[in-house]
Amino acid sequence: MSRSALITSTFLAGSLVSGAAFAAEYEDEVIVTGRYLSIDALNAVKTPTPIIDVPQSLTIVDDIQIRDQAFTSIADITRFAPGLSASQGEGHRDAIIIRGNQTTADFFQDGARDDVQYYRPLYNVEQVEILRGANALLFGRGGVGGIINRVSKKAEIGDHFAGLTGSVDTFGAYYGGVDVNYSLSETAGLRVNAFIEGLNNHRDFYDGMRGGINPALAFEVSPQTRVDLSYEYLDDNRVIDRGVPSQIVAGGPNVPLEGFDNTFFGSAAENKTTLIAHIAKARIDHQFNDRLRGNVSVQYADYDKLYQNLYASAPVTVSNGSIASVELDGYRDPTQRKNLQIQGHIVSEFEAAGFGHTVLIGGEYANQDTENARFDNVFAANNDDQLVIPFSDPLSIPAYGFVKAARDRQSDVDVLSVYLQDQIDLSRALKIVLGARFDSFDIDVNDLKAGQTFARKDEEITPRLGLIYKPAENVSFYGSFSQTFVPRSGDQFLTLNLDSANTRPQFTENLEGGVKWDIRSGLSFTAAIFQLDRESFTTVDPSDASRQITVDGSKTTGFEAMLAGALTDKWSLNTGYSYMDGKVSDVD
Repeated sequence: MSRSALITSTFLAGSLVSGAAFAAEYEDEVIVTGRYLSIDALNAVKTPTPIIDVPQSLTIVDDIQIRDQAFTSIADITRFAPGLSASQGEGHRDAIIIRGNQTTADFFQDGARDDVQYYRPLYNVEQVEILRGANALLFGRGGVGGIINRVSKKAEIGDHFAGLTGSVDTFGAYYGGVDVNYSLSETAGLRVNAFIEGLNNHRDFYDGMRGGINPALAFEVSPQTRVDLSYEYLDDNRVIDRGVPSQIVAGGPNVPLEGFDNTFFGSAAENKTTLIAHIAKARIDHQFNDRLRGNVSVQYADYDKLYQNLYASAPVTVSNGSIASVELDGYRDPTQRKNLQIQGHIVSEFEAAGFGHTVLIGGEYANQDTENARFDNVFAANNDDQLVIPFSDPLSIPAYGFVKAARDRQSDVDVLSVYLQDQIDLSRALKIVLGARFDSFDIDVNDLKAGQTFARKDEEITPRLGLIYKPAENVSFYGSFSQTFVPRSGDQFLTLNLDSANTRPQFTENLEGGVKWDIRSGLSFTAAIFQLDRESFTTVDPSDASRQITVDGSKTTGFEAMLAGALTDKWSLNTGYSYMDGKVSDVD
């Protein structure tokens, strides 16, 4: 089975902006002399490497673009990133597709894993970094098609500024944000970001509200040592809208339902999701000398997530513009998760044997403790979780309750990783990147409903190889090979059959070649061709969501191109193109 996709996206911004939105910003002018991936914070690529020297396809969306295009979600950003798209995510979570691979877990914040299922806000984000291709060396498990890393705004020492952002639309949705930085002394600074958002759109009964606050403190222990502390509180409460069902067509495949754009196929009172998150972070950066620096970071996060919903569980038949009946199903899914992550990195730049070296040595320990249950709904009319009812708008739903226990599991994951990478300057024009990562995953699952326990430990080494050729300082050609694997941890262990076949790791290899051209200051062109080979994996049966099926493997080949930057002092362009061809092997 194969599938091809062609995606294009373009954005042209001028100095004049119109629409029902307003914004006010007050801050000092910042002159950028070079463009790096988080050069100071050592996120993403974790080394002080110019973008043109990174041997893989990537996209950076900074806070200026986020503000100018009024982005408020990860889905907004994916529309302007070649090779990415957003899926529906059941109306309660970020769910993106990177190079043909869907994921709800390959998200990071300041380089730390952020794999809880929720909608990530952008109010406190300095920039969003999208790295495509398998990325196990830098990020560990997952990242089959790539990863998304959010870089948080940090307190700035020695500066005062304040910014306000607000918007409102004709549906009644609104947004308000504040960004305030205050210099406490010559060696300390405090920054507070906060937002509140009221949700609404054209869909009947859809609404909600979310908000958050993120104070961040920074102080310099010495000219060589900086400490960053932050705490983030998030509160998200919204109606879950699963969209509309498909429509049955006689003699052909099902098609999207038309003519019911506003109709809510669920319960306005019971379709809801809530999230309360507490995230605390501490980081120490120290520069030993001009050629050696390092950092240690600790993050603890506590998430309390609930979603419950009724939805149309089967295609509908439309006759003369009317629907006779609709089948409903539903469930309630509460999750509590606690994450502890500790990371440390040493970066050294030196010369040896006549070659320049940029060496990265890293280590990580993480613990993830998850409790998850699932309760199917039961209709009083038939004592079953599915029921066909006459269609009406709005739906008239008979009595039911989320009372049938379908799952109750706990999982505890311990991760220990060490990795080494060396970027070697063989000459002024030729560079090579060599690296490898060792990961140890120790996972324990307790199935409280079945009275069953399961444990598994996986240890894997994943390599990375990159080659960069620069015929000129502003042009680079590259080729790369990378690998990643996905041990069945976290959310996956809450739903799988607990046996060795279903819980084995899944492996993916990425081959990529591309070109990067800095046409002039602030304007760049990038293009890449790639091939992703994914080994045997399990997935949900599209015809029966309660059943797992095994796929022998898949292969995705494609091409991406992007032109982004400033055309003039007043006009900027962001345009991209992607083409992908995916093939899935035999299914058992």
